[in-house]
Amino acid sequence: MTTSAPLYPAAQPPREVFDPLVEPRLYEGVLSRRILAFCVDFVMVCLLTFVASGVILMLGFLTFGLAWLLFGGVFPAVAILYSGATLGGDRAATWGMRLTGLTCRLWHGAKPGFVIAAAHVVFLYVSITFLTPLILAVGLFTRRKQLLHDLVLGTLFVDRGTLEGRR
Repeated sequence: MTTSAPLYPAAQPPREVFDPLVEPRLYEGVLSRRILAFCVDFVMVCLLTFVASGVILMLGFLTFGLAWLLFGGVFPAVAILYSGATLGGDRAATWGMRLTGLTCRLWHGAKPGFVIAAAHVVFLYVSITFLTPLILAVGLFTRRKQLLHDLVLGTLFVDRGTLEGRR
């Protein structure tokens, strides 16, 4: 019998794709820019919610008030669709993140898809509801400036210019 490579090689520890010790510029100013990006995105979601509410209002007249039952879920639905479409899209950044020069990556370097982006916004709003200032404090103590919901989902926010080699 010949000796060949084992069917299951010994597990290699995962290589850190975005190591803050190797490339600290990826994380410079990330927390402050994320706060600004959140404010921009919150305003965008509110504006889109206003537009969607107008559509629901008109549909309510056409359906004799039945469509007005949708008012309760319009903000969460718009927030999930907005984040899923922008954060889960090709640029892996919401409009606020694009404005502040950030992009999102998973812990292994891939861009998040729609499901991860939608889960990210759900976890973000839940954590903001219950732990308002404390979610930012978590970012001060993690090497990659991750917040609590980032740790749960395995997402990272890095400087887009540095990542693309422009800085």
